[in-house]
Amino acid sequence: MKHKEKPPEENLTKLMEFVLLDFADVPHLQRFLFGLFLIVYIIILMGNGTIFLITKLDPALHTPMYFFLGNFSFLEICYVSVTLPRMLTNLWTQRRAISLVACAAQMCWILMLGATECFLLAVMAYDRYMAICNPLHYPLVMNYKVCVQLVAGSWISGIPVQIGQTFQIFSLPFCGSNLINHFFCDIPPILKLACGDTSVNKMMVYIVAVLFVMVPFLLILVSYGKIISTILKLPSATGRAKAFSTCSSHLIVVALFFGSAIITYLRPETHDLAGTDKVLSLFYTIVTPLFNPMIYSLRNKDVIMALRKLLCK
Repeated sequence: MKHKEKPPEENLTKLMEFVLLDFADVPHLQRFLFGLFLIVYIIILMGNGTIFLITKLDPALHTPMYFFLGNFSFLEICYVSVTLPRMLTNLWTQRRAISLVACAAQMCWILMLGATECFLLAVMAYDRYMAICNPLHYPLVMNYKVCVQLVAGSWISGIPVQIGQTFQIFSLPFCGSNLINHFFCDIPPILKLACGDTSVNKMMVYIVAVLFVMVPFLLILVSYGKIISTILKLPSATGRAKAFSTCSSHLIVVALFFGSAIITYLRPETHDLAGTDKVLSLFYTIVTPLFNPMIYSLRNKDVIMALRKLLCK
């Protein structure tokens, strides 16, 4: 493995700001992209906000599954609000500069909320596992106190590690170009701008990605392996269809989020794939929050009924 040579200390220029290039390579589409992403942002806020609201207001949805879904929808609002407002500002004003502190803060929030999403999706898979594979013990095991502890653990667990990782990355010296070929401060494009040997940082990124992405993903796979095995043993076709329908929405979200995140952070290092990184990042930062309400509402009779009740008030 070749490492970048560390330049002499006198040649290091301490950067105080970066420039997010986002979609600067298509200047003729800036206003169109602004309009498109503004509409997407409004849809995400309204869709996930509605899901969050009905899970709190409708007594029929006061169950563990919808408690987790409400938290997941609130998380999606927070997650997308870290990146989209700044991207919209950049597209409208064409001023793409971001201070070192603001860039570090954005990265830290993205990493913390991303870790929360991984854990929360694993918790939702465990909830479905308990409901389908151990229905008699389900009300006892998944009581309100346990649900709150699982959600709190999902939100809190990644905070110290991701703050530490952000501090480690931004402790590196940056010299030369300050252009980030991305629409937010993500780890891969930031590390490309660092001077000297970044092998330790890259190794830490892999370790953290395995712990916070691969471990929850494997737990989800194990849960759904047991769920599918149990469903296939059900005697009636109606029972099997009903059980599958409660899991299919979650599986679609898992595939969208984990598929793009795993490719982004765990694939072998290659060059000249900034465009690919941007497309993959769009999936786990924007596409998943956009489709989450549609996936859960269109395939869920309880949510549709709660929406009708809310609209009829």
